[in-house]
This record gives sequence, structure tokens and C-alpha cells, in this order.
Amino acid sequence: MEITGKITGIEYKIELSKTLKRVAIKDFDINKAPATCLVESKKGTFAISKWVSPKRTRSYPYEKVYNSLSISKKITVIPIVKDEGAVGDRDFLQWDTVSMMSLLDVFVIFAYYHKAKASSSYKGKITNQQLDNNYILEKIREIEQYHSSALHWNLNELTQNFHSIIDKAKTAYISIEESTGIALHNVAGLDSFKDKIGTDVSSFMEFSRQKAKEAQRRESTTLQPKEHLGDFSKANVTITNYLGGKYFFTVDEVTFSENTIFLTECKHSKKAILPSMSDIKDGLIKMILYTNLKEVAIDDVPAQSKAVLKLTSEQLKGKRITSEGTEKELDSFCRENVIGATLQKRIELLFKEAKENNFIVSIEGSI
Repeated sequence: MEITGKITGIEYKIELSKTLKRVAIKDFDINKAPATCLVESKKGTFAISKWVSPKRTRSYPYEKVYNSLSISKKITVIPIVKDEGAVGDRDFLQWDTVSMMSLLDVFVIFAYYHKAKASSSYKGKITNQQLDNNYILEKIREIEQYHSSALHWNLNELTQNFHSIIDKAKTAYISIEESTGIALHNVAGLDSFKDKIGTDVSSFMEFSRQKAKEAQRRESTTLQPKEHLGDFSKANVTITNYLGGKYFFTVDEVTFSENTIFLTECKHSKKAILPSMSDIKDGLIKMILYTNLKEVAIDDVPAQSKAVLKLTSEQLKGKRITSEGTEKELDSFCRENVIGATLQKRIELLFKEAKENNFIVSIEGSI
């Protein structure tokens, strides 16, 4: 089953953003800063989140971005490549990451690691990789003076500055290899990455698209141990936006009711009452996309769609509760499962976010 849709703009209200630590720009160090924080300067306040890898499936980067979305000016720092050693992984930035950040109006600083240490735990790998903070501060200052959109900034950085950033990353990793004595991947791979991007983002898009399609095909046939899904098969979802970018996702469950397709993102917990907030916010980023889908089609047949965030736990009992239920039903559910006031408040905020953005949250046991 192939599901397609378009996104022409994002409308979404955040309810679960966390209180962010405030940092004066003179004291800001990306390597010491929280995963998401507020940076204050004479020009104003903006939110900065950081990724530890360009790969989207590592360390919940979407949660970090989600926590910044209620701030008007948002920046995220993403390393363009992360090499953990020749015996480990080397991950590259993908076009769809840039495209999604642009769609969410997030300025991207394309960064690079310039220091690291040999790992004492894993032979042949490096650890404690440090981003070049001076370079990032320079880019923050540029964004302070920038008056166009995040989309314009991100595309300009790709077309005008990306080659020089790759060169900086290449030089840095050569130096890291020499200083640590740890063999890294052949730098020819960085040259190849640079050549594939060119100065035209369309080549970067196509390069990333092929990799994403391959990952999508692998995921659609693989059930991860942490996933506890219902009786319905996974399906591929391809989203096109007005930038020409494509997102290749795999929806966990698909169900139908009349002419409506329900696109369900699943998060599961074995030992806790609810999945972690990191998991939930990762799922909410998908809800932002799915609730803004237009022109949805199933194998080219037009259909209506509804987004669902399904939270399951082996610790829950009784009937499921959904964001479409009543306060009385939620109170009863919480009493039956001995859910305290703090966790109930979190559920209430999650349900509020679902109602305001027209999607469904379902919480239920999995046994």
C-alpha cells in the first residue's frame, strides 16, 4: 500500500513544550548547552536545539526540535557527518531533514565535529566528539542579522556554504584520526558526498531520496522489538511539500472507516505506565505532519485521513482511553491504573494538544 499526500503549510499548537534554560550568548557553548535552550542576546531571544548525529533515528532529535517550536525564532544545530571510526558507523545529513526543518520554520546551522577522543569502551572507535563552537557562534550572529525565512537561510547555506563546511569536516576528521590514532572511514566518502550535492540542491535531494527509500523499504518489512503493533500491516507514506522535498515514512498501523484512512504512529512501553516523553514527542512530530496533509491518496485513489498517536503499555489494564473521551472516563482510567496527579496532568495536556490539532491519542494496554 502506498499512501501519498502534500503539505502546503504547517498549522499546529504546542502544549507539551518544556521550560527551557536561559543562556546568555556570551556564555553559550554548544557542547555544554542543554539539548534545547533559550539563548539571549541584545538582538532578542531564540531557541537552539542540537543534534548529536545527522541521523534522525538517533537520540530523539525530533523531541529537541519539538521543545523549541513554541519560540518564534528557532535554530537547530546539526552535524553534517558523524564518523565513529572505521569499525563503526558514519552517518550523513539527509535532504529530508533540511526540508522538514524548513517546513517547521527552523533555521539550520550545518556544523562539524573538530575534536574527539579515543574510546576506552569500544576498541577502534572515537567518542566525546566536540562541535566547533566558534563556528556555531559565528553562524548564530549571522542569523541574528538575517531577516528572511528559515527556508531561505537553509537553502542558501546548502547552495553557497555547504562545500566549505564539508571541507572543514574533512580537515577536522583527518586531524582527529592523527591525534587519536583511531582509523576513521576513508575521506573519499566525504568527497563523494560533496560531489553528489553539487551547487544544485536537486542532486542532494535525489541522493538522499534514494537512501530514504531504501530505509523505508527495510523498515516496512521489519518489526522492531520495542514496537507492539495491532493486526494491521505497516504502509509507506510519501509526503511532498511545496519545497519539492519528499519525506519517506513508514506508518505503524493503517485502518479504514468508510473513506477515511487512519494513520497511526505507535509508541510502546514494557515497564512504565506510559512511553517516555522522548518517545511521545517524537511521535508528535509525526502528528504535526499527518495533521497538515492535503490531497491524500491511497494507491492514487483520493481519501480523507486522520492522524492517531497510539500509546501502549504492558502495565495498563482495563478499557482504552482516547482524547475523544470525557473527563469522567479519564478519571476512571487513572484510578484503575493508579496513575498519579502529575502523570494524569501530562495526559490531559496531551489530549488537549490532540483536540486543538485535530488528531487522536489512544492509550491502552498491550496484553
